[in-house]
Amino acid sequence: MDIDLENIARAAKTIDPVFRDSPQYVDEQLCAELGRRVLVKVETANPLRSFKGRGADFLATTLPAGQRVVCASAGNFGQALAHAGRSHGFPVEVFASSGAVPSKITRMRALGATVHEEDGDFTRAKEAARRHAERTGATFVEDGRDPAVTEGAGSIAVELLTAGLTIDAAVVPVGDGALITGMARWLKEHSPATRIVGVCAEGAPALALAWAGRTRTGPVDTIADGIAVRTPVPEAVPRLRALVDDIVLVDDDAIRRAMATAHRTLGLVLEPAGAAGLAAIAAHDIPGETITTVLTGSNV
Repeated sequence: MDIDLENIARAAKTIDPVFRDSPQYVDEQLCAELGRRVLVKVETANPLRSFKGRGADFLATTLPAGQRVVCASAGNFGQALAHAGRSHGFPVEVFASSGAVPSKITRMRALGATVHEEDGDFTRAKEAARRHAERTGATFVEDGRDPAVTEGAGSIAVELLTAGLTIDAAVVPVGDGALITGMARWLKEHSPATRIVGVCAEGAPALALAWAGRTRTGPVDTIADGIAVRTPVPEAVPRLRALVDDIVLVDDDAIRRAMATAHRTLGLVLEPAGAAGLAAIAAHDIPGETITTVLTGSNV
């Protein structure tokens, strides 16, 4: 396993403090509505409004000073790398789909990234980013491939276990796989009874199918742009198979209901991918007395 437990522990202590120790609590109104005891981890209360800053900041500590970095992003990872580049002193170029959420494009540029908008979907943008890095000698960073990004995201699990609760299941949205595999790596070691459940959008099931040993081609169709993955990152698939116990699907209507639930009960505005975990808890009979989920983003 190339996800290092010592690195996760180090990330939990050394990443930018604006991303550490995010709120985590059990809200009684949410629990009553879902009919479950749910510990939420709120990853929206930071300058990026998402969890992505953790992995990008930890990755930054592994890069040579001044190294130019290129990535593809639906928006949140690009913001995170731009923030890390500004903090650690390296230029960042982001390739995004021309159909990406406009506010995410605006925020990436505001954080100092050079953003290239490519025709087609996220996979096309990633192909263009990889070619650009090869031509220019920049470092191509791929969310879900680079272990440091995964290890930084795994710091969320370190914090969750400080709540002192027995967590029976962790329900985690699955995009490129960094969040769930980083968390699962830590939980399997320090809370082995916790069941790890991933959540994919019904209109973007590629990671769920890859986890099950199947493949899928064709376009994605979901409002959850943060988890709208058409082609899995190859390095992420064996990690998913080794660490994740189950992956469930949720449709867009379930995601919309979960967004409304979060707003009504928690007073939080979540983007669709950020509410996917809540949608899965409402739609699926996930075993366990206490369930945790990560509210991953609020860049609507």
